[in-house]
Amino acid sequence: MSKKETKYIFVTGGVTSSLGKGIVSASLGLLLKSRGFKVTIQKLDPYINIDPGTLNPYEHGECYVTEDGAETDLDLGHYERFLDSPTSQNNNVTTGKIYQTVIEKERKGDFLGKTVQVIPHITNEIKRRIKMLSKKDYDIIITEIGGTVGDIESLPYIESVRQLQWELGKNNSMVIHLTLLPYLASSGELKTKPSQHSVRQLMESGIQADVLVCRTEHHIPKEQKAKLAQFCNVGIESVIECIDMPTIYEVPLDLQRQKFDEVVLKRFNLPVGKDSNLKDWKSFLKKYKNPKKSVEIALVGKYVSLQDSYKSIAEAFIHAGADLETEVNVRWVYSGDIETEGAEKLLKGVDGILVAPGFGDRGIEGKIQAAKYARENKVPLLGICLGMQIMTIEFARNVLGLAKANSMEFDTSTPDPVISLMEEQKNVVEKGGTMRLGAWKCALKQGSKLAEIYGAKTISERHRHRYEFNSDYKKDFEDKGLVPTGLNPETGLVETLELKDHPFYVGVQYHPEYKSTVATPHPLFKAFVSAAVKNK
Repeated sequence: MSKKETKYIFVTGGVTSSLGKGIVSASLGLLLKSRGFKVTIQKLDPYINIDPGTLNPYEHGECYVTEDGAETDLDLGHYERFLDSPTSQNNNVTTGKIYQTVIEKERKGDFLGKTVQVIPHITNEIKRRIKMLSKKDYDIIITEIGGTVGDIESLPYIESVRQLQWELGKNNSMVIHLTLLPYLASSGELKTKPSQHSVRQLMESGIQADVLVCRTEHHIPKEQKAKLAQFCNVGIESVIECIDMPTIYEVPLDLQRQKFDEVVLKRFNLPVGKDSNLKDWKSFLKKYKNPKKSVEIALVGKYVSLQDSYKSIAEAFIHAGADLETEVNVRWVYSGDIETEGAEKLLKGVDGILVAPGFGDRGIEGKIQAAKYARENKVPLLGICLGMQIMTIEFARNVLGLAKANSMEFDTSTPDPVISLMEEQKNVVEKGGTMRLGAWKCALKQGSKLAEIYGAKTISERHRHRYEFNSDYKKDFEDKGLVPTGLNPETGLVETLELKDHPFYVGVQYHPEYKSTVATPHPLFKAFVSAAVKNK
């Protein structure tokens, strides 16, 4: 029997950026998966950074980390949360990676003296990356192309899609174009002209959109749909409305109502088959929309003015909250404000505090004050990555009496570096991709709170950091009650800390939020939200 052919779906965007291609791609992936197909999604990013690892979160939102340690675009978080299956470094490709690979090949002489050009060398490398995932035997691969049609930087990607469609054949690939229908309040109508221009621009590049997904604030009247179908050269059933929803988790059901997945499957001559199984998804939504309790949790961080910087944490609260039928309201607190206004004023009345991850020394003292406030007032606290390091510094200063204790990241001359660099990090000059990244094991101490939360002796969690708990101080911390309860079995590095006489005071060196999905909310977030409910 011949190997089944993988089908490719390319998702492009038009008119404006930030329309939600990631959510539409993830929703389509979920709908196809719920019909029994094996699906994955990849993101092609047109920027020249190798990855978003060195980007300021204000530039690009959160940097998401995969199991295999790739620092990727936050859309990969959406893919994992919707599909409940891990992505890898092959699921995120940037122009930087493409050019880096091609230039390395040129330096080695792989092109046999040929002049290296965008076509064919860059486009061939893009096509190679797109097709790499087909080795995993997926039925359908959805490829989201970042940016907007017409951007100079995305031209090589659009050309690669044109070539691939020609190579794969009409039955094995299709293009979904996501566009905006602006609403003019003065005339009270949706305008289709920008979408028509966007589709025409795509056609100038040799690509015909097969499906139009239209972002809109108002329902699209029938005659407008007919107009779009006629002028954009698609069937009327292939004009899909994507209206603003109260939550992103309602988008798949709204798209399914319009038979979006059926349109795609018919285009590929694939069996639509039995009804999709979205029972668990609907049950999650029902619980999420009808909470029985509510809590307020302060998220203390330094990038709070752009909430996408903590996207996975915010979503993990939604998953855990729905599971516990509890509405989690997040109070976004800039740690720099705590330094000027005090923890009491900004944190008073919250049921729990999360000290967020981050890099650099801005707002650090505010985070330390937040940890002190939670410790002394018995407010449940979860410290993630830098958050755990903050708890370490606060405890060293205020309980162990090491007044100048600090992290080597913020003060290289501190007499008590309770957080310091691993030996192999000390001579690292390049910042990108050189941290402790991806999945690492952690052995949990028997009888600890975390062993009880996870219901396991050994866990695996994703990391993204350079500095570590300094094990020279381990015994001092243990003696005073902030106990290292999780260690990496290979290196002996401290992974978790928990305070003995406190309802919930837990710090973890890893990022549990990366593994929380709709289908499997993270146990640590569930335990933290439960502790906040008890504290209320």
